[in-house]
This record gives sequence, structure tokens and C-alpha cells, in this order.
Amino acid sequence: MKQLVILGAGESGCGAAILAQKQGYEVFVSDMGEIKPIYKALLEQHHIAYEEKQHTENKILNANEVVKSPGIPATAPFIQKLTTQGTPVISEIEFASRYTDAKMICITGSNGKTTTTSLIFDILVRAGLNVGLAGNIGNSLALQVAQTRRDYYVIELSSFQLDNMYDFKADIAILMNITPDHLDRYDYKFQNYVDAKFRITRNQTAQDAFIYWSEDPVIDKELKKLHPAATLYPFGSKKEHNVAYIDADNLVLEAPNALALTMPVCDLSLRGRHNQLNSMAAGLAAQILHIKNEIIRESLMQFAGVEHRLQYVATVRGIRFINDSKATNVNSCWYALESMTTPTVLILGGKDKGNDYSEIDELVRQKCHTLVYMGLHNEKLHEHFDTTGLQIIDTNNIRDAVHRAYEAAHDGDTVLLSPCCASFDLFKSYEDRGEQFMQQVKQL
Repeated sequence: MKQLVILGAGESGCGAAILAQKQGYEVFVSDMGEIKPIYKALLEQHHIAYEEKQHTENKILNANEVVKSPGIPATAPFIQKLTTQGTPVISEIEFASRYTDAKMICITGSNGKTTTTSLIFDILVRAGLNVGLAGNIGNSLALQVAQTRRDYYVIELSSFQLDNMYDFKADIAILMNITPDHLDRYDYKFQNYVDAKFRITRNQTAQDAFIYWSEDPVIDKELKKLHPAATLYPFGSKKEHNVAYIDADNLVLEAPNALALTMPVCDLSLRGRHNQLNSMAAGLAAQILHIKNEIIRESLMQFAGVEHRLQYVATVRGIRFINDSKATNVNSCWYALESMTTPTVLILGGKDKGNDYSEIDELVRQKCHTLVYMGLHNEKLHEHFDTTGLQIIDTNNIRDAVHRAYEAAHDGDTVLLSPCCASFDLFKSYEDRGEQFMQQVKQL
């Protein structure tokens, strides 16, 4: 019996363990931290051996294959030992894909991937397809493959998940954009991060589709070097060379072999230029899957959006509060600021990932009159923004950040939480950060 070790007992790890057991593997799960009760109960329910708060070396190094959590870097000591001895180390997505013949619609990018993934899933559900939602959102792909037969999966993929995918193939791959992010994980070398993102085209053939934003300079440069085998579906702001674009005030989708769809931009449920791009990518994927235009149009008009992404919270005595906690990098904050139509108090800060804040300098000056720093280490923010002449407020917890932002705002202003940074200095996740922000706003 083949021995499979799974490092990390979170959503992906537990899903992989259950699928592996079903496929006849001898399974052992090891987590260096404390396993959450919900996942511990799941492992015990399936009688899967596990350990927590330690890694037992002989059990791990004797495995035939290892599935690792995307949160574990390649530099971790056990991963290096496994690599040195030639033990295959793969992702949960790679493992799960071996046991399903469902079509894979995969989305990655520095920004916009969660909204685009959720929007494609919404369209496919409205079309009545047997579809699952997986990757960074939804249940793990492995758990769904173990428990249910699907015809399609819509999968949000981070660069961390793509790093350990080798034989996996996306039937439709979507690359929204590439801007510096997670550089602390990639030796502070942007090209390493770019290479990880482009792994989404790995193993694709001419029968597969690659949808991408044609106006992203990084993507354009890489395409000239790599020449992916898949059929290309570019989208952008102009008709030239694109199969989805903006014409006057209309969004146009015209994937080859599909009836063109034209609809007013003002009819889109999601506002802002970035959401026009998200809608184009989702619409093209749907057209490639031969979904009727009326269903695509209905979804684009009615889709409610994603939690913690430019989410309206409340208006308190004339001041609007917007939760954009999902903005964990600078480019995502750029899109949020671009969409602001009122004077803004910006709350930013957290665990810096090698950020270059100069990307938002112009928008900060145009849109903001106050910056509220919220983090345990705000030194880099002070260094970059304190000379802008804007009001600067320093905090290290969510309550103070919300209250000080509210005090600085005027009637008609917007308080925008768009942190530019990861959440792990003060919060469990960006979701936790967003929830706490909304709770504090409601207590004002």
C-alpha cells in the first residue's frame, strides 16, 4: 500500500486525506500547529491517523508522496529534505485532479480572481450545470472529488497552489493580471512570482483556452517569451486584438464560435473599471462553454459581489464605510481608490509582503485627505507617506483605527478599509479583519 503524508491539516489537507483514504492509500496527516476542532473531528470521523504540534521525521521522510498545504514554503526544512531525497511533493489540487474527469475552469491573478471565480460559478449555476467551486474559496477540490461527481469545477488558484502542480491541466485558464505580491515568499524576485502565475497554462493544448488581460505589461512580455499552446482569448478596454472589450459605454463579448453579447456597462451589477475586466473574463469563459447569452447577461446584471471586496457596510451620520479587507496587496488598493467618488479616509497597514506603495501615490493624493495606519509595524508606511502632507493617524488595533477614521471624516466622506497588506499581524485572516471592521462600524 502506497504511503501518502499530508503536511497541514486545514481545508485542503483534510480534503486530500479523505480522498487518499478512499483511493486506498495509507494516509498520515501532520501539522506543526494546533489542528482546528472542525478538521480534527473530520479526521477522526474517517479514522485517519494524524499528529499536531510536531512533525515526526521518520513518518514523513518514508512517504511515497507528500501533499503539502499551500501555506508551507519550499524553504521549510522538511520540504527541502523531501526534495533532496527525491520524494514528490505536490499540491492538493494536483492530487485531486487525478481522480476526476470534470472540466477545470481555473482563475489566477494578483487581483480580481475571487470575484471572477465567483462570477463564473454564478453563471454556471444559473445555466443548470453540475458544477463545484474550489481552490481558495469553497470546499477543497479533493473533498468534493471524494464525495460528489461534478462535470465542471471553477477553481481559484493562488501562486502557492500553482507552485506544486505538475501534471494538472486547466481546460480554461484565466490570468487576470500580475503585479508584485507575496515577494517575501519568492526571494523578493518578481520574476519568480510571475513564473508561478504562468504555471496556470502548464500542459494546455490548442483545444484548451487561455483568457488573459491583454493590457497587462507583465503578461504581454511573458507571452512573447512563452507562446502558450492554448487558444488565446484576450480582453481589454479596446476592440483591437481583443475578443472582449468596451465599445463606447457597452461591454462586448465575442468569443469565436459564439453569438456576440453587447450590454450597457451601467447594467453591470459590479461597479468600477476592475469589475468590467472581471466581467469580461467571466463572460468569455461562459461563452467558451456555450452558455446562452441571456444567462450570462442575467448573471452580470444580478451578481451580488464578494464579501470583503468593496463591500458597503453602513452610513453613519453622513459617512460611508466600505470594507475592502480583501485588498491584501497594493494593486488591489489601487483599484479600490480608483472607484472612490468622495473624499476618502484610507485605513491601511498589516503584514508587509515587500510592498512598493509608490503605485498608489497619485491616487492617494487625489482621493484621500487622511491616512490611518493599522498594524504592529507601521514604520514602512510612515517612511513612504508621512511626507505627502496628508493627515496621518497611527493605530495598532481595529477599534482605534475605525474610531480615529470616523473622527477624521466629514459629512459626505468615505472611510475605506483597503489595507494593501496581509492580515496576519493582528488578525486570523482577511475575512476576520473585515468582520471585525464591520462590527466596529456598527458600534459607532
